[in-house]
Formats: sequence, C-alpha cells, structure tokens
Amino acid sequence: MDSLINTPPRVAVIDGRHEVQGALGSPYANYDIAPTRLTERTWSIKDMATLWISICACVPTYMLASGLIASGMSSWQAVLTIFLGNTIILVPMILNGHAGTKYGIPFPVYCRAAFGIRGANVPALLRALVACGWFGIQSWIGGSAVYQTMVLFVPSWKTAPATFLGMSVPRMICFLLFWSVTMGIICKGVNSIRWLIKIKAPLIITMGLLLLAWARWRAGGFGPIIDKPSAFAPGQPQAGRFLSFFIPALTAMVGGWATLSLSIPDFTRYARSQRDQALGHAIGLPVTMGLFSFIGVAVTSATAIIYGQTIWDPVVLLARFESPAVVALSLVCVSIATLGTTIAANVVSPANDFSNLWPSRISFRMGGAITGIIGILIQPWHLVADPGGFIFTWLIGYSALIGSIGGVLISDYYIIRRKELDLIKLYQRPGPYWYAGGWNPVALLALAAGVAPCLPGFLGTLQVIHVSALWLRLYHYAWFISFGISFASYVVLTVGARQILSWTLRRSSS
Repeated sequence: MDSLINTPPRVAVIDGRHEVQGALGSPYANYDIAPTRLTERTWSIKDMATLWISICACVPTYMLASGLIASGMSSWQAVLTIFLGNTIILVPMILNGHAGTKYGIPFPVYCRAAFGIRGANVPALLRALVACGWFGIQSWIGGSAVYQTMVLFVPSWKTAPATFLGMSVPRMICFLLFWSVTMGIICKGVNSIRWLIKIKAPLIITMGLLLLAWARWRAGGFGPIIDKPSAFAPGQPQAGRFLSFFIPALTAMVGGWATLSLSIPDFTRYARSQRDQALGHAIGLPVTMGLFSFIGVAVTSATAIIYGQTIWDPVVLLARFESPAVVALSLVCVSIATLGTTIAANVVSPANDFSNLWPSRISFRMGGAITGIIGILIQPWHLVADPGGFIFTWLIGYSALIGSIGGVLISDYYIIRRKELDLIKLYQRPGPYWYAGGWNPVALLALAAGVAPCLPGFLGTLQVIHVSALWLRLYHYAWFISFGISFASYVVLTVGARQILSWTLRRSSS
C-alpha cells in the first residue's frame, strides 16, 4: 500500500491511467479511481468546511423550510427540524469518510469491500442515479436564474407560451445554457471545483446576509410567517399530531444529504487527516443548513409585508428589485452558487460511479457527461413543481435506498473488517473482494432486506397501489428502518456464512 500512495503526483490523465492499470495489473483500475497519493491529500478543516458551505448555501436549502411551514410547522420548528436532520446525517458521513481519508479511495472502490469488485456497481449506480436527479434540479434552478436575468433585456420572453415539455422555449434555452456551462467545467476535471467553491462560499453567504438585512429594513421586521403559530399547537387545527408529521419531515431532512453521506470518500480522499475530515463536516454542514434555511424563512416572511404576497423562490424575489443592475448582479451570484453546488454535490460522485462501471473505457469526464444527459432526461422541472411531493416523495423515497447501502457499508467496514482493507486487492482479481464472480450475495441480500419494508409505503404514496396505514407509517421512517435492517442483516448473514464455510471445511478435512 505504501508504494502505491507515496508515488509522485499524477500529472497526465492518459499516461496516469495507463500507469495505474499497469501497476495494479487490473482492468478494474484507472487514473480517476486510483488511490490518491499522499502529496494530493492537502484538504484541511477549512477546506472541508468551505466545501460544505459551498454545497449547502443554495436555492433548495433556502426554500427547504417552505414545504414544512406550508404543512403546519412554525418557522422555528421547521428550521430546527432541518438542523437536527443534518446533525443526524453527520454520523454516517464521518464514518464513511474514514475509509476515504485512510486509503485515498473513492466511493465505488470503497463499496467493493462489501459488495464485491463487480457488485459495487449496484450501490454506485443507485447513488449515481439519485445524483443525476439532483443535478437536473440544480441545473433547472440555475437556468431559471439565467432566464430571469435575460428577461431584463428581452421582456417579451415573459409572455412566451409553454410549448416544449410544459415550458417555454426561452426557459428551455436558459436551462440548456446553464447545463452547457456545467459540462464545460466538468471537462476540466475534478480539481476545477476547488477554485469554484472558494469563490462561492463567501459570496453566497454574504449575499444571503445582505438579503436578510434588506428584508428586515424594508418590512420593519420579519413579518407574519416568523410569528405564525404551529398548526400542531393546542387549539390549532392539527393539535396533537405533531409527531406524525415531524418524523417523516425529519426523515426527509436526513435524506437530503444521505447520498453524500455515502459518497463522501470522493472528497475525504483528499483530506490531510481524520480530524480534518470529521471537524470539517461538523462545522460546515448543520450550521450552514440551519442558517440558510432561516434566511429563507425570514426573508420570505418579510415579502408578505413588502409585496403583499409570500415569495419563497429567491430567483423570483430578486427579479422584483427595481434596479436592473442589482437584479442582474444578484442573479449572476445565484447562478454561480447553483453551479458550485451542482458540480461539487452532484457531478463528482456520479462521474466516479460511472467510471467504476467500466474503468478501462469510462473516465471521470465521460462519467460527468453521462450524468448531464440523464439529468435532462429526468425532467427536473416536474420534481420541483410541488414542494410537498419534493419532500415526501423524492427525498423520503430515495432515502430508503441510501439508508440500506449505508447500513451494509458501515457494518462491513467497522464490524466485520475493523477498518482494515487490502488496498491493492480492491483493484484486483482473484482476491478477498472477488467473492462469487465479483459479487457478494450477502451484501445484496442485506440491501434488499432494508429496502423491502419501505417499498409498499413508497408505492402507496405514489398511489400506484393501495396499502394500509401501517406501511405508510413505516415509509415515514424510511432511512432509519432501511439502515438498521441492512446493518443488522449484513452482520448476521456474514457471520453465519463464515460459520457455515468453516463447518464445511472441517467436515471435508475430516
């Protein structure tokens, strides 16, 4: 292992890829998913925290509390639910990040220890498809900011009819323009995001605080939403039903960054130490999510006084400013903010996941291109059209998949292997991670066991089938249930399989 991670830094993509494949003697390795060298592990606490500030400070976070408040929560209940959910997800995030920092491996290679060298493609692709959905959502938001900017100069675009997949041609043009810029940056490789997040983090936080100060000044306070009582309080319409809403809401908040809690090795492989990766997450994630969601609530509350209506979408709000220069500058900032989140959170990991599918043919850049194409095909404008559907169908639904994968990975790395991996063998066959033809059936069974109890509730929520209230209640705990069942199942099945194998060997030798 030492000889592999202490070699000089990789300098040329093509030569580096061939060098790695030759050194490991395996078609399951390439330049992009090879372990990072020690000289490449330079990210400090500040870098990791800045990464999270850059990822979290975005339009979806700003609007996240809207669905919770619209369903009856008070403003402080909504913000605390968001903060608590993101504090909970810190635990699996730091645990999964350990392998990235210790061995310098990305997420799909980390999966090979539990699922097998070929079987790792199952969790990697499940995670990648979720990221493609998020990529599409963020690209749609970025395109909306471009559209609002262009309307300043071409007012006739406002009245353009919706003729293409439920949207106007100008909106589609702006969406594709933002998408194209994102693809261009991806072509420059993973290191291109570092300068972007360093610019974005202070820019978007400063912009959010200025918007908060403006809203309080114009409204003379923060308005009715801040003071609105909870619908679950005594004497209110839904009194006594808080827990029945809070649990699925909390599950959705956990689900928000559950995908990155799995694929975080894609970033922690660049961290200097375990302390840097753990404290960086803890400082950057829950604090930024709580702060930026509060800014969204407070500013939206003030818009009810300023404009006589609540405006949750910051892109729409910024377009209402009187100065064209201020509007244009603000929307450019939103575009940069969305671009940073899109690339860091929703391109790096799926690009590695697709590269793992066929290492000798699919590079990081090609994986990024695949992500972009799927992000369009998923039609993200439908996902964000309904805040309730976004939270309780999209976020909770995929959290069941992500929870199950996390349960298998953490139980394998900490309980079964005690954090010890054979780095070279993660890229080679035969070996301890080849299992049965490259697949570990135990991991796949544990994954299915975790998802199964949540599937009826998911289908019932989509109204595909009719299910009892019990299944719907189980679905509201999706991430927690799938994680727990897969964690326990994997340990029990692995220990049981080892005992059966040991017994068979003893019988055959006697």
